[in-house]
Amino acid sequence: MKSPISFYDAQGILFGAFMMSLSVIFLEQAGLVTGQTAGLSILLSYLLPFGFGTVFFAVSLPFLVLSLARRGIAFTLRTLFVVACISLGTPLLSDFIVIERVHPLFGAALAGACAGVGLIALFRHNASAGGLGVLALVVEERTGFKAGWFQMCFDAAVFLAACFVLAPEQILYSFVGAAILNALIAWNFRIGQR
Repeated sequence: MKSPISFYDAQGILFGAFMMSLSVIFLEQAGLVTGQTAGLSILLSYLLPFGFGTVFFAVSLPFLVLSLARRGIAFTLRTLFVVACISLGTPLLSDFIVIERVHPLFGAALAGACAGVGLIALFRHNASAGGLGVLALVVEERTGFKAGWFQMCFDAAVFLAACFVLAPEQILYSFVGAAILNALIAWNFRIGQR
């Protein structure tokens, strides 16, 4: 019986989920946000009595429905697995990785780089981080508008909301991290690339 997922895809998906979880740790330690559903989830976790993992899973659910309708069962199951890994993995990793001090600019750059590399890995192995990435891939397939640039537009809305929660310098540093993430995707990934 053939395995539903190859080792090649499994290692890429696990690597992508790990890098995404690591990016959230850098953001939380620096008191920053990012765009996409991860950024929205971080922002909401600063305001609600729930941790990032719970909020991220809840925010991702509607996008999984879109994924099933537009990307198919294989992509959706892989993405659900990634969402579960990030939701459970981020709090678990934060028990093993304790950052006493990180300059917000450095934390933002590391978070953006980790998330960018993680998303590229997920996209190349027919998965996503569950949120806006699903919608961004659908938009790129239908219109040719790059997934990274589409996500940057959504990020602007998250950052506008963050202006009511975070200090201006936190917003500025967060923007740097989000710009790095989206530029990495735009420059290093095309939809036909696997």
